Amino acid sequence: MGRASWDEYFMAIATQVATRATCDRKHVGAVIVRDRTILSTGYNGSIRGRAHCDEVGHMMEAGHCVRTIHAEANAIIQAAKNGVAIEGADIYITASPCWQCFKMIANAGIERIIFGEFYRDERIYEVASALNIELLQLSPEEPESVAEPAE
Repeated sequence: MGRASWDEYFMAIATQVATRATCDRKHVGAVIVRDRTILSTGYNGSIRGRAHCDEVGHMMEAGHCVRTIHAEANAIIQAAKNGVAIEGADIYITASPCWQCFKMIANAGIERIIFGEFYRDERIYEVASALNIELLQLSPEEPESVAEPAE
């Protein structure tokens, strides 16, 4: 196995951050990076000090759990809380942002969104293009092929 690219490296960290998520409907992690330095991280979980889905169940509205704050929003909030400027940064997310999170990412001045699985909202492609925000889906590496025995 060769050395991971920077995108693979930061996506692997986002995947690890997702292990802290507390909504079992979807575990998502986010890492905000500028100049190859991690500025902030976030995962989906409840409001600080409140019960989590994995403790008390989901709060469902229109088929979505609304008890949690999304990973991207938590990463942006964490940066703001700590006085960390994120304009011009990249964000690595294990799943593509929902429409609400995409709007926050765009208004925060993040220039590049790297995501794993595509999740839900096609509008992000058109608007990202209009705003010159790069969207990159980082596909999982293909498993190494194993030669089949000769017959």
